[in-house]
Amino acid sequence: MNTTPEIMLDEFLKFIEENRLIKKNDRVLLAVSGGIDSMVMTDLFIRAGIEIGIAHCNFTLRAKESDKDEELVRQFAAGHNIPFFSRSFDTKAFSEERKISIQMAARDLRYSWFEEIRKKNRYDSVAVAHNLNDNIETFLINLTRGTGITGLSGMKKAGNRVIRPMLFATRQSIEKYCKANRVKYREDKSNAEIKYTRNKIRHQLLPLLKEINPSLEITLNETADRLNGINEIFSGFVESVRKDLFKKRNGIIFVNINQLHPYLANSSVLFELFRPFGAGSVTLNDLRNIVTGRTGGQLFTQTHRFIKNRKEIIISIRLEQDDVIAVLNNLTELRKNPLIHSVRTTSVTGNFRIPLNPAIACIDLQEVSFPLILRNWHHGDFFFPFGMNRKKKLSDYFVDRKFSMLEKERATVLESEGRIVWIVGERIDNRFRITGSTKKALIIKAQGAERRAQGI
Repeated sequence: MNTTPEIMLDEFLKFIEENRLIKKNDRVLLAVSGGIDSMVMTDLFIRAGIEIGIAHCNFTLRAKESDKDEELVRQFAAGHNIPFFSRSFDTKAFSEERKISIQMAARDLRYSWFEEIRKKNRYDSVAVAHNLNDNIETFLINLTRGTGITGLSGMKKAGNRVIRPMLFATRQSIEKYCKANRVKYREDKSNAEIKYTRNKIRHQLLPLLKEINPSLEITLNETADRLNGINEIFSGFVESVRKDLFKKRNGIIFVNINQLHPYLANSSVLFELFRPFGAGSVTLNDLRNIVTGRTGGQLFTQTHRFIKNRKEIIISIRLEQDDVIAVLNNLTELRKNPLIHSVRTTSVTGNFRIPLNPAIACIDLQEVSFPLILRNWHHGDFFFPFGMNRKKKLSDYFVDRKFSMLEKERATVLESEGRIVWIVGERIDNRFRITGSTKKALIIKAQGAERRAQGI
C-alpha cells in the first residue's frame, strides 16, 4: 500500500464509505492510546476534516511510561485544538475485584468510560484503532483456543456505537505511513514480550505462516469476512430457534425440551443456543445428559444454573455454590429436608382454615413448580410480603422485623422458578397465597414451628 497521505486517506475514506461507518456531519470520539495505530488514525481523521474529540485511558500499569503516553496525547490534542478527555484507572485492583485478567479489566474499563464520554458530549460513535493484523491475530487466538463461528468471524467493523475504521490497513502499511509522514507516537515495550498469547502469534506464528503464504493478512482477512457473512445467516437462524424454544418469566429462562430435541445432535446449533448462558463445547455432553435425564438433573456453568424439570430446562443466574442448600425435586424430598418438620397437601373447601403460625406456610399448590430450591438469602433478593401487592427487599424486611445479625445470617428462602415462595419460618410471598380460586393447598411446617407458635 502506498504511504503518501493522499493514497492512505483515499483508502481510509473508501473503507468508511463502503462500510457506512460515519455519516455526514457525524462527530466521532477517538480512542487514542498514544501508540502508532491510534496516532495514525487520528492523523487520518484530521486530514479527512471530520469533527473529533480524543479520549485517553491511563491504566497506570506502566508507571511513568503510562504518564508519558498521556502527556503525548494531551499535547497533541492541545496543539490541534481538539477536545481532550482523560481518566486514570486502578486497573490491577479492578481485575482482582472482578477476578478477571488485566487485559479484560482494561477492556471493560475503557469501553464503559468511552460510552459515558460519548453520551455526555453527544458524539455519534467511538473510533478504535484496531488494524487488519489485530483482526487476524484475534482470529488465530480464537481458532487456537476453540470457538464457534462467531469467534472466527473477525472483529466487527461497527457495533454498539463503536467503529473500527483502520481494519483496512496492515501493521506494515501503518508503520510506513507513520515514518513517511513523521507521525509522533510512543512504543509500548510490552508489545515485544512473547509471554502474552497475542504477541506469540504476532512475533512467532505469523512469520512462519507468511513463509507459506506471503499474502497471509489479505487471505485470512477475506476468510474472516466470508465467515462473517455465513455467521449472519447462521445467527439469524439460531435466534429464530431461540425465540421459539426459550420463554422468559420473572427473569428465568424456560426451554421446551420437546422442541429442543431435533437440535441435540447438532453441536454447532446447541453451542450457539446456550453460549449466552456460559455453556461451552466441553459442557455440551453434560447438557445433553441433563436434557435426556430425569427431573432434577443440574448443570452449573460459570454464570448460570440449568435444572431439568419435567419437560423443561430452567436456566437462572448462578448463585454462589454455598447459597444452595438443597434442590427439592418432589414432595418426598421436601419432607426429608432437615429444615422441614412436615409437608402435606389438602383440598381447599369451605371449612378450610389458614394456619396463623408464621412457621407454617400455606401455599396454593398450583402456583409452585418443582424443583424447589432451598437456599440462603442474599442481598438483592425481594418478595411480595403476604398481604401486600408491592415488592420489598428482604434486607429491608429484616430491618423492619428487627432481625438480629445472627437471625439474618440464618435466614433461608424457598424458591420456585426464580421467585421466593417463603422466607422459611417467617412469611410467605403474596403471589403464592390461598385465594378463592385455589383448589389444593400445600402446607409446609418448618422445624421448631410449635415453639414459635408459643412464642418460645
